[in-house]
Amino acid sequence: MSHVFLSVIDALPDGAAAGFDAEVNGEQVPLLALRRGAEVRVFHNVCPHAGRRLEVAPGRFIIDAGTVMCAAHGACFTIPAGDCIAGPCRGQRLREVPSEVRDGALWVDAGR
Repeated sequence: MSHVFLSVIDALPDGAAAGFDAEVNGEQVPLLALRRGAEVRVFHNVCPHAGRRLEVAPGRFIIDAGTVMCAAHGACFTIPAGDCIAGPCRGQRLREVPSEVRDGALWVDAGR
C-alpha cells in the first residue's frame, strides 16, 4: 500500500477544511481534509448531489457552524464526519479516502 503526503497537521486549522489534489488509484483527484481537534478525515472534494467541487474558489471553503457548505447548491456536511445534514443530498455523505496521521503529518492511501 502506497501513501501520499498531504500536509502537516499543524497547517490544517481546527474546525476547517483544506483542499488538495493528489493521485489516488492512479488518477489525479481533488481531496478535502476536514479537521476537528485531533481528528482529521479526508474525502473526495465532490458533492454527492451534483458531482461538483465543494469550494467557492480553489482552496476556499464556506465554513459555518461546524459544517462545510457546497458552494454550488448549499448542501452542508459535518466536520469532520462528512455527513450531509442539510440541502439537496441530506442523508448522504462525502466519499471518504483512507488516511492516517503519522508523526504530525497527514497521509492518504494512494491505492495501487
